Amino acid sequence: MASVARRAANQSTKVISFGPAYVPPLWRCVSGPCSHAMVAACHACKVETAGKILKKSSGLASRSAVVVNRKGADRVASGHPWIFASDVVAHGGAQPGDAVSVVDPRGKTLGNAHYSSTSQITLRMLGREPVDKTFFLHRLSAAIAHRERVVERSNACRLVFSEADLLPGLIVDRYDRCLVMQTLTQGMDRARDLIAHCLTELLAPAGILARNDAGVRKLEGLEQEVVTLSGEVPERVHIEMNGLKLEADLLRGQKTGVYLDQRENYGAAARWARGRVLDCFTSTGGFALHAAGKAESVEAVDSSGSALETAAANAQANDISNIRWRQADLFEFLSGIERRYSMVILDPPAFAKSRRDVEAAARGYKEINLRALRLLDSGGVLVTCSCSHHMSEAALFQIVAEAALDAGKTLRVLERRTQSADHPILLTVPETHYLKCLILQVI
Repeated sequence: MASVARRAANQSTKVISFGPAYVPPLWRCVSGPCSHAMVAACHACKVETAGKILKKSSGLASRSAVVVNRKGADRVASGHPWIFASDVVAHGGAQPGDAVSVVDPRGKTLGNAHYSSTSQITLRMLGREPVDKTFFLHRLSAAIAHRERVVERSNACRLVFSEADLLPGLIVDRYDRCLVMQTLTQGMDRARDLIAHCLTELLAPAGILARNDAGVRKLEGLEQEVVTLSGEVPERVHIEMNGLKLEADLLRGQKTGVYLDQRENYGAAARWARGRVLDCFTSTGGFALHAAGKAESVEAVDSSGSALETAAANAQANDISNIRWRQADLFEFLSGIERRYSMVILDPPAFAKSRRDVEAAARGYKEINLRALRLLDSGGVLVTCSCSHHMSEAALFQIVAEAALDAGKTLRVLERRTQSADHPILLTVPETHYLKCLILQVI
């Protein structure tokens, strides 16, 4: 979100003297060329014109109408649902979390959106239909139907993935008969109880938990909270994933309980496992537990003691005894180890949470991949992941290639993977493609 703020800041006006009638581009009137010489005057003209557009649009519906400039309208036309604060011309009296009508500079309706009064992403487009119970039932039903097609061998999955399911700001995860929701925008937070009612109508869950402790809610001016919305939700739920029994901590676990986005990658990595395996950033043991069935031994390392306790309990529940759990700082651990492995798995947290972090993140990714490659001999397999949207697959390939050259290794690409299919990717919304997973072999 910091990158969004910088984008808005970078659009500040640069005044160039072309005579008294020149108006900086940011302040040009939304209706066309303007004769005002002063920025303040042209801004007044812009507001006056926006008011005319609002009057023209007032017959569309009783809800607020928000006017956006041409740049905002073009962004919607390109298939992206976000409109930034800098592209909003007039707010039309919209209140935090309102479902508003969005119109372009000519008064043409672009659709409906959720309005945010604090985020740099002021509008998140929802489509053209009224945003009511029927809307949510339709969108939720479509999302659930998709998961019924793509999720196999698991009773835990992501049911709703925000923009990718045309419900920006909403996350819904299933853990057996319990649901965990995250309402991450003002609009979805206002609709929280209606959404929970719709989910109950569609799925009849044992309980629904609102896990609204994500930091991104602060950008929306929303409180962080964890509250049960309906039924009963136990602190820990036992789930099944790829034939394994796992424990999900719904109240304090990573994300909404466990890493559901790596489910398919766990199985893919396990197919290449053999000999001695090192699983770095293991968390609750997802990769390690899956690899244990094919490997002679697994060493799983994480800095979180509580996560390792859950991982050890998961191993015991599945009668897995060939994993050694170790609590350590991964950078220090990798720099001090000398033994060789047949497979090394790297699944670090997001090093690049904004564009500003990409350069430093690249150094971090290169360092851990370099250290991992030095532990592999010919035929060894490296599984390396990045969960940062700002680190593209091409950039990750480049980083690993540079690390391989420094380590004196030649790598063959075995598989190029991404997040599980219950975390769909929209072609026109690159932010929905965040997880990269490369399976590489030393030759």
